[in-house]
Amino acid sequence: MTPTPLYRMGLLEATQAIRKGDLSSEELTRALLERIAKHEDAVLAFQWIDPARALDLARQADRQLRSKVTVGPLHGIPIGIKDIIETEGIPTGMGSPIFDGHVPARSAALVRRAEAAGAFVLGKTVTTEFAYFHPGRTRNPWNPAHTPGGSSSGSAAGVAMGFFPGAVGTQTNGSMIRPAAFCGVVGYKPTAGFISLAGVHPFSPSLDQPGVFGRSLPDVALLASALAEGEDGEAAPGAGKVAIAPVVTTPERPPRLAAVRSPVWRLAEPYAQEHFLALAARLRSAGAQVEELELPAAFEGAHAVHRTVMYGEGAKVYADLQRRERGRLSPRLNALIDEGRGISESELARSLEQQRQLSGELDGFLGAFDAVITPPALGEAPADLTQTGDPAFCTIWSLCGVPAVTIPAGRGPAGLPLGLQIVGPRFSDDRVLSVARWCDERIGWNQRIVA
Repeated sequence: MTPTPLYRMGLLEATQAIRKGDLSSEELTRALLERIAKHEDAVLAFQWIDPARALDLARQADRQLRSKVTVGPLHGIPIGIKDIIETEGIPTGMGSPIFDGHVPARSAALVRRAEAAGAFVLGKTVTTEFAYFHPGRTRNPWNPAHTPGGSSSGSAAGVAMGFFPGAVGTQTNGSMIRPAAFCGVVGYKPTAGFISLAGVHPFSPSLDQPGVFGRSLPDVALLASALAEGEDGEAAPGAGKVAIAPVVTTPERPPRLAAVRSPVWRLAEPYAQEHFLALAARLRSAGAQVEELELPAAFEGAHAVHRTVMYGEGAKVYADLQRRERGRLSPRLNALIDEGRGISESELARSLEQQRQLSGELDGFLGAFDAVITPPALGEAPADLTQTGDPAFCTIWSLCGVPAVTIPAGRGPAGLPLGLQIVGPRFSDDRVLSVARWCDERIGWNQRIVA
């Protein structure tokens, strides 16, 4: 039998092999760098990478393991970090020429947590401009004529292409779930506040949420749980109410699921609608209690609330930058800032109160079920590199800060990935991941890396 290439190894599998001594960090890193050298010109997932630095850090990790020092749960694992997340001594460009040459003096809290757990930054991954809609250069690894999604484009594409076993991104609207679905990997956005935003360039502070990519649910659970552990045991704000075990268990009984089409169902491609309904039927046949429901009427206006919060806060964050650098910002971002500046303080405050009310109402709705299933995107990744796709199927879950995960669940008519999104109440992350694993095992779609 031909041995499985190391670049196909998942994050959990790699950590176990390194700790057992069956694999060295240097061997894994060399294999990943060879994969990158072969395919990066087609995918363009990296904004920055230094192979010599990566190999040096891998050798350091191997020496530590040989010296029998206590090592963390991600020891020797190279990961990708979205380029709006600060990294000490490593360029952080925010997807904008305005920040060319910007090298932070201190890493973001989540990067420090990853390094404390034994991981190291293999490279910075391409982001859209300031994590908004203006696309970066990354291509979809399944078909380079298609978008990989955004704004965490390089992180999702890199996992799908075998450049690293796990990566970090952020989501303000659909910037984790959508690219994960488009690239055929697992994307997980925990409950808002579980992973610290300190050192992550802001867009809309009331909506910004970090998340992780991997090729399996155990992979993303392990990575997310490590990122939430603060230095000296200090947890990220809000993490105290959330528990994420590093290994996902399968539920003892079939789950109770609400199949929610959501107020934007009409926007989905007909084949994507059929695919979602077929998945719901398959899960029902496998033993799940699946009830097709609509969200309460209050959520008809949720997308408008999200837009007001995102645009109003985004205008505050970027007003000074626009005054200095308007000509170097994209037309899309300038338009958002211009619109956001027209939102009054009272209107923004009213929308933030509506966000709080909708979050409570969604908790009540979700509490009757183990999880909600819903599409992660309108369909396959569009064959258009001037856009990153519509995040509409992610908006409500981002607005309310609930945990959401998407799993690969098939292929569309163009042969590109389709996913299934699983959502649960705030602070129920373990349950959401557990239900997602149950669904994943029944759907059985395992092609999560480009050959």
